[in-house]
Amino acid sequence: MIRDARVLQPEFVPGDIVHRTQEVRALSNALEPVTRGQTGETALLHGPSGSGKTCIARFATDRLRETVLDLTTQYVNCWEDYSRFKTLYRVLEGVDRTLNIHRQSTPKDELLERLREYDGPPYVVILDEVDQLEDTRVLYELYRTRGLTMVLIANREDALFGPLDDRVASRLRAATRIGFDCYTVDELVGILEPRVERGLREGAVTSAQLAMIADAAAGDARVGIEVLRVAARRASNQQLDSVSDDAIRNAVPEANAEIRQRNVEMLTADQRIVYEIIADREEVTPSELYAAYRERADDPKTNRTVRNYLQKMERYNLIRADGENRGRSYSSVL
Repeated sequence: MIRDARVLQPEFVPGDIVHRTQEVRALSNALEPVTRGQTGETALLHGPSGSGKTCIARFATDRLRETVLDLTTQYVNCWEDYSRFKTLYRVLEGVDRTLNIHRQSTPKDELLERLREYDGPPYVVILDEVDQLEDTRVLYELYRTRGLTMVLIANREDALFGPLDDRVASRLRAATRIGFDCYTVDELVGILEPRVERGLREGAVTSAQLAMIADAAAGDARVGIEVLRVAARRASNQQLDSVSDDAIRNAVPEANAEIRQRNVEMLTADQRIVYEIIADREEVTPSELYAAYRERADDPKTNRTVRNYLQKMERYNLIRADGENRGRSYSSVL
């Protein structure tokens, strides 16, 4: 049944983008100076999870590479590369300047010096989950790098701008802001259709079933793609010619569980401590949570930082928040 499993993966970038024409145009306009050998405008893509931000960023830079042959691009997931050292290392890796850099012994300033010495072709860096950066000074350092253009991706503007110092914020507030909304059911169907056409045998999934998947995804393209992939995998393992409605219904909780597990695996060490405290209890108040976190963490972050962690985990459906202010409590999503 499955002809091309690649197109059923969330990181697959399609050759054409549907239902995000305005967003693609806005980002392409911000990057247009790169086609003339200049630094593009810093762009900030913001919106809920699964609204197409990463896909659009990758699509726009791929298309730019077709126009500007002498162009370097790099994708950095700041949830994984959240420290200043890791971010600078990943950026330098994109231009092959990490020779003899050792994570334990090389000073951070040496990485920055190598970056400042960069004098190659235009360089576009996508910084995904940018609000996860532990040290936002790196944004200022990248902003000042000659020939480097940043595309920033975050769920919410305030999550990014809140922790910034004035110097960094003043630069980034001039960024081109591109907002993303959740997809409608019809839009999600339009996103899933070409993946079905390329990835599955003809007739494997009906239009009505795609609408069922889109409705279950609640506007999140990643969930929709994962449900499709899980349902197709189930049917393929059973050597069926088509996907049944029951297979789709059964795929929904499994798909959500797989996405949650991937998100849990991406948590930083401190975030994992916070998550495990919540998972170990039926519910926990903010004060109880922070006290328990301080006992477990080797180098505890501030209360404000932990609140940012909680907001992030809530947006990614890892935890649930109930109540407001002093009456608020947290519990895990099972």
